[in-house]
Amino acid sequence: MKVIILCVLSTILSISARKGFGPSDQDWGFVTVRKGAHIFWWLQRTLATENYTERPLIIWLQGGPGASSTGYGNFAELGPLDADLKPRNFTWINNYNVLFVDSPVGTGYSHVDSGNYFATNNKQIAQDFVELLKGFYAVLPELRDTPVYIFSESYGGKMAAEIALLVDQAVKEGFLDIELAGVGLGDAWISPIDLVSSWAPYLLHVGAVDQSGYEQINELAQLTRSALDRGHFIEATQLWAETEGTIASLTENIDFYNILTKVPSVWKARDVIKPATRDYLDDKIALLMNTQVREALGLNVTWGDQAGAVFSALAEDFMKPVTDIVELLLNTTDIKVAVYNGQLDLIVDTPGTVKWVDELKFEGSEEWKNAERNGMVSNGILEGYYKKLGNFAMYWVNRAGHMVPLDNPDAMNFILEDVVGTTNNNKL
Repeated sequence: MKVIILCVLSTILSISARKGFGPSDQDWGFVTVRKGAHIFWWLQRTLATENYTERPLIIWLQGGPGASSTGYGNFAELGPLDADLKPRNFTWINNYNVLFVDSPVGTGYSHVDSGNYFATNNKQIAQDFVELLKGFYAVLPELRDTPVYIFSESYGGKMAAEIALLVDQAVKEGFLDIELAGVGLGDAWISPIDLVSSWAPYLLHVGAVDQSGYEQINELAQLTRSALDRGHFIEATQLWAETEGTIASLTENIDFYNILTKVPSVWKARDVIKPATRDYLDDKIALLMNTQVREALGLNVTWGDQAGAVFSALAEDFMKPVTDIVELLLNTTDIKVAVYNGQLDLIVDTPGTVKWVDELKFEGSEEWKNAERNGMVSNGILEGYYKKLGNFAMYWVNRAGHMVPLDNPDAMNFILEDVVGTTNNNKL
């Protein structure tokens, strides 16, 4: 009898959410994924129903590496409150449960006990994430039957692809008991050299540089490719940064995340380890996370304190592609794979993304090239285009840059409904 009472009490405690910060019921905590390495997670339960396990769970992964999901993803893009703490009417928690995870270790509230514990490659990030999920579901076991989708942005897409593959393996081997149904790769850093190589023509075609500027950028892009081909990965990362700096100078500081953003006509050197988000939000979100949010969640760590070190630890891995991982997802799993890209993004531009997508090798890849492309219509407005084949889809998003959920929420909602739906039976 005592055992039964304890089990019932445990279930009640896990289902009973805490208030946290914001309008939704929430849960949060840390998981020690390795000795000295601690990942923070923050669950925002859906507002759609009192029984939150009825709605899918979406995990959100930010880019950088070193940009925080709990900060940028939540307050800059898709959470219930914006950075000014005003309600966001297109928040994802209106329809879904959203789990913000600060990954890799050292990002946001996640932290390491010493510099020896930072992740140094994408596989280690994915291995840490599997451990994170084990700890998360130990706290909230009632979510085990809820379909899970991983959505991501920028470098988060690179992480998400390998995380999805390792989670699928862990499920098949019995180490995890969950249903990973899909992965969304948003403006994703999947094949960095294809992106860098497309910057010069993209900027030339939109009128941001002239022929001379094109040639300067293209020369640096080719040097970056050469370094990568020779296996000089840190040099490739350094050349990537130099290419970005040259673009900023030639274009008088064009916004890398949305080329139509109004910017001061003064060039200033960019900090290449800065998290991928719009500059004006940085200080505002950092202040919020290190005062009101940290106090409400009862945390004693400094948000964002180790972000620069996260990037530095991954400098050798930064320019390596993971197209082979995406191919494995398509060829060896039943997971839905959805790629989406904003047409106004420069750092992860659509031409570079289309190149690596069209070169993927998977069953039906030849058919993919000639698959029908349709208009993405929401509320009678054309928001972009999409193409689907089996479990694979790509979405071209109009009027959006790097941060698709913020720039075009109607298009993002179309993608979510198409991939996730609000039931367990949705199909690509």
